[in-house]
Amino acid sequence: MKDTSVYIATALECIDLIKEYTTGYTQDMFLEDRKTQDAVIRNLEVIGQALKDYGIDLLNEKKPQIPWSQIAGMRNILAHDYLGVDMVMIWDTIKTHLDDLRQALEDGYFSDDRC
Repeated sequence: MKDTSVYIATALECIDLIKEYTTGYTQDMFLEDRKTQDAVIRNLEVIGQALKDYGIDLLNEKKPQIPWSQIAGMRNILAHDYLGVDMVMIWDTIKTHLDDLRQALEDGYFSDDRC
């Protein structure tokens, strides 16, 4: 069976990249920087897909208090409703939720235990 821990590692790497891209930024700076917006959106899409590939049901079993479906669903919004993406919401996600997501993924609940 495939080593599913790669999906969590990928999500963590994407969180690190988003933090790297936005360190030192204010909301206004972010809203004016299209390249950074594009890079952040891409990494949020990858996070969502990685969580889906790991398995939302498995994530819910291990940490039901985290809104995994909503987090993974953001990928669909970003990929398919690209004309309606709210950059203020993206900024809020970065500043308010990304550290909590990282902590949930790092808590050690997500080793490859489906084998």
